[in-house]
This record gives sequence, structure tokens and C-alpha cells, in this order.
Amino acid sequence: MEALKKSILNILEDNKAQNISLIDVKNKSSVTDVMFIVSGRSTRHVKAIADNLVTKLKKNKIKPLGVEGYNKSEWILLDYGDLLVHVMHPDTREFYSLEKLWDENIDTDNYTY
Repeated sequence: MEALKKSILNILEDNKAQNISLIDVKNKSSVTDVMFIVSGRSTRHVKAIADNLVTKLKKNKIKPLGVEGYNKSEWILLDYGDLLVHVMHPDTREFYSLEKLWDENIDTDNYTY
């Protein structure tokens, strides 16, 4: 899991993903253990981040279990089982405030990886 998190983080940084957050939800969710939440500058950038992440991880034989939201590209969810990656347009991210949903005590302005 640590190697996958590091690979994902490197790919996200290489693709200029913004405001990268990593949230441990192991004790709060039965669906996943860890979530990355990142922003792209535009819907095109959101799609490019998701495309590059899927492509680069597939080269290491790591395929997502599911991909949601790809057509609109406002919020793309990549499901890697114990790890989810949310790639979001900044307006969508602000509206849904996933970081606050999972931990209402955090300051989202200062919660980046």
C-alpha cells in the first residue's frame, strides 16, 4: 500500500495536480482505507490527471477497479480498492468539501500532502 501511495503521489505531482490531500479513513469507512483528493485547473486538466494516472499505473500492472465521472470531468473517481483517488475541478471540490466531510476538525486550507 505504501508503494502504491508513493507512486500515485509522484504521478499526481508530475501532472501538476493541485492541493493534494491524503486522508486516512480506515476507521471511518468500510469502502476504502485511504483517499487522495486533488484538484485540476480545468475540466481538461482533471481529465488529463486521471488519464495519466491510469496509464502509468497500468504499466505497473495496477488497474482501477472502477472509474466514475469521466464524461463530465468535474469529479473523476478512480477506485483502487483500499485507495480512492478523487480528481476534482476546484469549484466542485469547494462545493462538496470532502475533507470536511471525513474530518470536520481539519482546516482544508492547510491539509495537503
